[in-house]
Amino acid sequence: MRMYVILAILAVLLVALFVLAARAFLSVRRASCEARRREAVAARLAGVVEQAAKEHEARRAAAKASSALTTVLPAIKAGEQTPRRVA
Repeated sequence: MRMYVILAILAVLLVALFVLAARAFLSVRRASCEARRREAVAARLAGVVEQAAKEHEARRAAAKASSALTTVLPAIKAGEQTPRRVA
């Protein structure tokens, strides 16, 4: 009779150990999946940031070229000169 009690306790302990091992395995697996997902998001974000930096640089270069052109050829403001009469 005592042997059956010991076997029952051993079975309960083994089941509890199995449950704990399964929880630990699933927790590690979940953490690795989240880490992979974070890396993928970071990679996509890096690409977007790089593209935005290129676009910003292109806009800055265009603005600089435009301002350089304006200093060489100043814009004619409306109303400043009368229209020319051509025969």
